[in-house]
Amino acid sequence: MLGKLARQQDANVLVGFDHADDAGVYRLGADTALVQTVDFFTPIVDDPYVFGQIAATNALSDVYAMGGRPLTSLAMVCFPEKGDLAILERILAGGLSKMIEAGCTVIGGHSIRDDETKFGYSVTGLIDPGKVFTNGGAKAGDRLLFTKALGTGVISTAIKKGVAKQSWIDAAVASMTTLNKTAAETIAAHVGTAAPGRPAERSSAVHAMTDITGFGLIGHSREVALASNVSLRFQASRIPLLEGALDCVRAGHIPGGLKANREFAECVVGYEDGIGDDIKAMLFDPQTAGGLLISVASEDSAELTRALNAAGVTAVEIGEVLPASKPLISIAP
Repeated sequence: MLGKLARQQDANVLVGFDHADDAGVYRLGADTALVQTVDFFTPIVDDPYVFGQIAATNALSDVYAMGGRPLTSLAMVCFPEKGDLAILERILAGGLSKMIEAGCTVIGGHSIRDDETKFGYSVTGLIDPGKVFTNGGAKAGDRLLFTKALGTGVISTAIKKGVAKQSWIDAAVASMTTLNKTAAETIAAHVGTAAPGRPAERSSAVHAMTDITGFGLIGHSREVALASNVSLRFQASRIPLLEGALDCVRAGHIPGGLKANREFAECVVGYEDGIGDDIKAMLFDPQTAGGLLISVASEDSAELTRALNAAGVTAVEIGEVLPASKPLISIAP
């Protein structure tokens, strides 16, 4: 719907909604810009404290995906009028714990009565205008690195149905409550400086970055490919999956978001022989607080992977960037 609205003419908007990027970036001066995002959703786990942690981790992720440093946040709460306020207190406490970990100050918020609980944050951060990561800028020959693993969507669905094994829940929760802070800081340490206000032309080994969240790996990869005017090729066997994710798909624990993602984006995907139906489904699984997809120059891929792993971040190379062609995204075994 935003695409149908008139564009406001403001030269200080470095990143708007034109290419479905992770967050907006607004220049304040030659060396400083704001990075802003907002995200909230309904509970996906039973523990209110953990739900608060997940919601905060997810909201912070878009700032990290742009290369920014979270500074302040505002809580957004929808809660039943007759709901147990002790539960709300635990949700807020969980969110605060992650904001403290991120060094992001909660300075207020807004609440409304709602039959369905929803929680999240708007987050404002700071960023160097010359060091902005966008989902555009990927170059043919780049390698695609991915942190974390896929599967939070199908596992969350299994949790709601009461059939998820505890080990699956533990793995999913660990992923969804791990900030992308260390990953973003490690990547930023390997980045050069581009001309202020020209994020798409950064002179860096890292050419593009996004976080994999609600639109799944294919949905967000589609945005990268379109914004960069390239095609992408993934190697399915190298894409990391959470414990229990494939079991959930095979048992039919498919979230509505996965189905919607697949209906929307599968038309740009070409599968090579040997790709199973379960793997195909996982490529569209909507993630919560997912990992970062990084397009990095081929000669720097191994070094950046080592640096991320040394910092305690799970990162693997899962594909490559190709010149623009059809299909837009191809999947190899």
